[in-house]
Amino acid sequence: MSWFATEAPMDIKEFLAPSDTLIDVRASDKTRLLQELTRRAATILDLPAERISTEILKREELGSTGTGGGVALPHARIQGLNRSFGILARLNKPIDFEAIDGRRVDLVFLLLLPANPAEDQLKALASVARKLRDAACLCDLRSASSSAGLYHAMTT
Repeated sequence: MSWFATEAPMDIKEFLAPSDTLIDVRASDKTRLLQELTRRAATILDLPAERISTEILKREELGSTGTGGGVALPHARIQGLNRSFGILARLNKPIDFEAIDGRRVDLVFLLLLPANPAEDQLKALASVARKLRDAACLCDLRSASSSAGLYHAMTT
């Protein structure tokens, strides 16, 4: 958990756009959700969807990225990606994500990182993790009535 303790947090606005903040996403299960989010990311980033999906699912095989409290932070390093990229989704109904606390997940932040290790990547992951552990932020994310409200809650 040392990556949470990086010095200066990275501004989430650097890798999350308002258009990549989704509300009331429908998903029947974890795999379908991840495939849908990775397809969306691939289109935006002009990268092969299969490459992104493979890396995200490979990371999930190591252990669920369901961090507890109804939150998941699926992430992977992607060959050919030049900058960190995120998609924030609030699900219309919580799904099983094999989270560490067994709780179903309704907030998912997909984070894609460049393949080359760099301190900024750890800062991006730490910034998202920090926000998604904050009780006030989680309350705001869950009560947001629009994608803009969801984005605002995640980036302020």
